[in-house]
Amino acid sequence: VQLVESGGGLVQAGGSLRLSCEVSGATLSDYIMGWFRQSPGKEREFVAAISRIGRNIRYADSVKGRFTISRDNAKNTVALQMNSLKLEDTAVYSCAANYYGSVNHEASAYCCWGQGTQVTVAS
Repeated sequence: VQLVESGGGLVQAGGSLRLSCEVSGATLSDYIMGWFRQSPGKEREFVAAISRIGRNIRYADSVKGRFTISRDNAKNTVALQMNSLKLEDTAVYSCAANYYGSVNHEASAYCCWGQGTQVTVAS
């Protein structure tokens, strides 16, 4: 399965961005999908995950109420709507696919990763 993220960029604090992850080479509905982020000098951090048909969603506490994960299995895409962005949201955001199990915040559960897209929040 191949994953390609898009939608990153530079945004002012308080602004919004919508990230998209296009999935190919597999049937998207077979996979639990997640978003992770990593800032320089920090470990990869879980952001959000969504179950195969979107009934079960999980967010990191740091983004709850500001970010929304969604998926469109017919279009093979997963999105992350990010509102009220903060300086500390600056990171490379990557989408990931998990074929087994349930919605999971552990990066090790995900088999397949995109290259990531940079999100920079400026003051």
